[in-house]
Amino acid sequence: MTASPSTPPTLTERIGAAILARIEARSLAPGAKLPSIRAAAAEFAVSKSTVVEAYDRLVAAGRIEARRGSGFTVAARRAPLTLQELAPKLDRAVDPVWVARQSLEAEDRALKPGCGWLPESWLPEAELRRALRAVAQAPQAKLLEYGHPLGYLPLRQALQARLAELEIDAPPSRILLTDGGTQAIDLVHRHLLQPGDKVLVDDPGYFNFHANLRAHRAVALPVPRLMDGPDLDALAEFARTQKPKLYLMNAAPQNPTGGGLSPAKAHRLLQLAEAHDFRIVEDDVFGEFRRHATPLLAALDGLKRVIHLGSFSKILSAGVRCGFIAADDATIDALLDLKIATCFGMDQAAAQVVHRLLADGTHRKHAEQVRRRIASAMGQVGGRLKALGLAPWQEPREGLFLWLRLPDGTDAAKLAQRALRQGIVLAPGNVFSPSQSWPDYLRFNVAQSQHARLFEVLKMELKRP
Repeated sequence: MTASPSTPPTLTERIGAAILARIEARSLAPGAKLPSIRAAAAEFAVSKSTVVEAYDRLVAAGRIEARRGSGFTVAARRAPLTLQELAPKLDRAVDPVWVARQSLEAEDRALKPGCGWLPESWLPEAELRRALRAVAQAPQAKLLEYGHPLGYLPLRQALQARLAELEIDAPPSRILLTDGGTQAIDLVHRHLLQPGDKVLVDDPGYFNFHANLRAHRAVALPVPRLMDGPDLDALAEFARTQKPKLYLMNAAPQNPTGGGLSPAKAHRLLQLAEAHDFRIVEDDVFGEFRRHATPLLAALDGLKRVIHLGSFSKILSAGVRCGFIAADDATIDALLDLKIATCFGMDQAAAQVVHRLLADGTHRKHAEQVRRRIASAMGQVGGRLKALGLAPWQEPREGLFLWLRLPDGTDAAKLAQRALRQGIVLAPGNVFSPSQSWPDYLRFNVAQSQHARLFEVLKMELKRP
């Protein structure tokens, strides 16, 4: 019921504040009846509609209750929310969703070098607001209907052109829009997997792959990650003995290592998929951060066995949930049925905002700026972490992440739990590893790792026995 500090309170806000003051002072006790709409309008010298709006806001806030035929009464007093309830769960097990939970639940002033998104200060807030206003004001905007189940056609047409630049041939009919990359992964798993099915995953690899597989009761087969891609000998052995349904992987830059995929491995990987009859899900949500040419399996394969995923949420805004799936006709048709069955539609407004940012060149300029800033941060953050004794597994050419080994066999999970008590969210290595083979590694998001307090805490904690 309070206005922002930069704007004076409205009549509605002033009335709401006056009623709240009476409730807090106990002049209106729990269960007490509020003045009628007519009486309150006379008391505050405002219209009845203004009082109705003020009361409606207090009802929405849970401070008063509306009772048919009896007017409005003060709601029963509830126990106050404690800081302990708001605080991160420090004793939570360090599992594949630990980093995401801590990053999302941490208070705003917490440092989040372990998260997987850009800082707010790096995002195009003014441009997003402008695009939102333009979409809201456009007479042809689709704001009230579900829209086509494949998603907003102009955006799918723009995606066709963008994918063509990557040599991926995907007409709009073979592109399905989703509410972000996570929904895209979940839809693919719903379509292709049954409980007990085997799925090849990189080790280390994106922790939410592992969490989503666990939700679908599938079995992750950990394929060791090498500098130039997966260990194909290990993958081939799994494929021969375990009969996997899928290989779930990141296109370069890989999460968490920042590594790429060599052309030779890309071709052999497709040969293995053909020989052992498994599909490949190529998650390219970090493609906007790529600065060098890299083999994309969807381009080499022509979307026969490869399902290609993308998202705009990483580069534009975590709140703008807009992703996509590009695949063969039969797969898209099956995924479309699942999408309708599970969520019916998608965020039409978000799709139109993204399309506007693509069409007016804002997205391209913003992405170029972000890539330059990441390249600068990579050198600065990497140098400071090396000075503390952390050793990079490899020197990534691009992307958000550094994958580093802690000195002297330090347990990364225990370090992350101690750092959390000081308001710092770290990403310990074993959350990325189904085989639990990376206990002394941390993943750092360089865009989120530039605050001096991070290095002060790390220096102090690394000295502890």
